[in-house]
Amino acid sequence: MNEKGQIIKAIEDCGIIAIIRTKTPEQVTDVCRSLLDGGINVLELTMTIPGAIEKFNQVNAEFGNEALLGMGSVLDAKMANSAINAGAKFIVSPVTRPEIAETANAAGCVCMLGAYTPTEAETAYRAGSDFIKIFPADNLGVQYIKALLAPMPHLKLVPTGGVNLQNIKEFFAAGVPAVGVGSSLVNKNIIAASDWNSLKKLASEFVNAIKQARSK
Repeated sequence: MNEKGQIIKAIEDCGIIAIIRTKTPEQVTDVCRSLLDGGINVLELTMTIPGAIEKFNQVNAEFGNEALLGMGSVLDAKMANSAINAGAKFIVSPVTRPEIAETANAAGCVCMLGAYTPTEAETAYRAGSDFIKIFPADNLGVQYIKALLAPMPHLKLVPTGGVNLQNIKEFFAAGVPAVGVGSSLVNKNIIAASDWNSLKKLASEFVNAIKQARSK
């Protein structure tokens, strides 16, 4: 298995991509440490973090041997290149932008384009996106995921937005290989209070919920 195949497998094995979006870069290190201690090792830093690339370099130097680090909120090829040059192992976009997939594939980097409709999802797949980020999933729900997969079972859908401890099992039962979780995990109250023990505990609860969902 090549490196790209290993990265895809690692994302699927973990089953959850923790989306880290903070207003200041100073808290990112503590967030990453807490998530890793809670059992989540696939971490997505977003381009909306102030000084995102610089912070990614710092996080990569500190946690690169423990975590699979990717960059999210990537909107074009230029941003994708910046993330890849910083060492991102996977690229995530909220939109269906084929140039991002082309850039990632040329660099041997895993790509996850965003989609909302069946046409966007298939367009992303044909552009070379390894996973398809269904976003925002809270407006669509589990039944929508099932409906998409019925005629298009070849798609590796990753619902993002609205995935929480109450519905995560249903998404896995629908056939997704992984989910993206942001505010339901790295939530603003925990960040504001710097309550890293609570974040570690919450991360472990998500990990256990995925294990339970997959054991059925």
